[in-house]
Amino acid sequence: MKLIRSDIYENLKMALDTLRANKLRSLLTVVGVVIGVWTVMAIASIISGIDETVKREIESFGTRSIYITKFNPGIHVGRLSREERMRKELTYDDAIAIANLPAVEISVPFLDITNNFFGQKVLVSREGKTSAAVALQGTLPDFERAGVQIISEGRFFSQFENDTNQEVCVIGSKVADDFFPYSSPIGNTIDIGGREFRVVGVLQKREQFLTGGGSDDANNVVYVPFNVARKLKPSEDEIYILAVGRMGQMQEAQDQITDLLRVRRQVPFGKPNNFGLQTADALLENFRAITAGVAIAMVVISSVGLMVGGIGVMNIMLVSVTERTREIGVRKAIGARRSDILMQFLIEAMTLTGIGGLIGLGIGWLTTLLIRLVVPSYVPLWAPIGGFVASVGIGLIFGLWPAWKAARLDPIEALRYE
Repeated sequence: MKLIRSDIYENLKMALDTLRANKLRSLLTVVGVVIGVWTVMAIASIISGIDETVKREIESFGTRSIYITKFNPGIHVGRLSREERMRKELTYDDAIAIANLPAVEISVPFLDITNNFFGQKVLVSREGKTSAAVALQGTLPDFERAGVQIISEGRFFSQFENDTNQEVCVIGSKVADDFFPYSSPIGNTIDIGGREFRVVGVLQKREQFLTGGGSDDANNVVYVPFNVARKLKPSEDEIYILAVGRMGQMQEAQDQITDLLRVRRQVPFGKPNNFGLQTADALLENFRAITAGVAIAMVVISSVGLMVGGIGVMNIMLVSVTERTREIGVRKAIGARRSDILMQFLIEAMTLTGIGGLIGLGIGWLTTLLIRLVVPSYVPLWAPIGGFVASVGIGLIFGLWPAWKAARLDPIEALRYE
């Protein structure tokens, strides 16, 4: 065992001496390996950071939440089908019926009266400041129990205020900052669609990544009683439903909701649903399917760099074998076996690509720190380990032929080589 360790140490020392003697050539040889490992590190950090952030954001909407819309679940690319666009809307009564299901704990409807390109505009204003980009939602007091939004100041509107159609509202943290920068919003009023609404609560600020600015910002939102929202925009009928399954009964809740809505929406037996159910887990799976595709594409791209680096290593090792033919002959003449020569050149190739891998990891780490200034990112443990192993593996694979060629040299012919 000590002899083997000594041989490896001596081969490694010879490999480092050779690399030091040809610094520029060695560096240029592993450029492809450096680029490949750097790409792996950068892409892994971006995808891992985004995945973790998205996971936290999706789970913040509730692991037992079920979102029900008239559209099919999933990420839609391009225009919706005519069948989806022609589907009838969900209703308030649908939400109440779902709330009575055994496996459902909460079910609340949402009437979205946010401004779009068409129809009546509902503006939010106060003391000369006006915005058309605030998300406006009509809902029921039970929404607070879902745990999706948390009150940081004040309270949610009550069932009595909802039943008597009082003009009260709960606002997001961005709305509070924009319209009440110097005072508490609680008890003050804000103009919504030309009516004075009393602010009874402010929502806790949400950290978010998926959503952007404007009405897509989860903090730029105002919630009002459901029927009050209908009065603000009588022409609007776009309703979606948030249901919360009972603990340990998520699948039962989904099955019961599906059966109920198929009956209520008169879906014929054997026909597909004309509505969609989406859970946090399903949404996360859809997102990860996309990131997995991106990751595979990036790995393929980085593999090109590693392959180029491997070809460069094989080429330079073949040149090295030719240059050191006499040295190989001398080693064989004094007793070196084929396996010793093979190991010497393999270790040299693996050392060369391993150093390239370490350089790539260093550059990748610095790149990750820069990326973190723009998007969330962190380096998973497998990325540097996988990158380094891949770089050393490239040296092993592409160094095998030159090492084998060196090992098979005839010592007599090698000693005659000039």
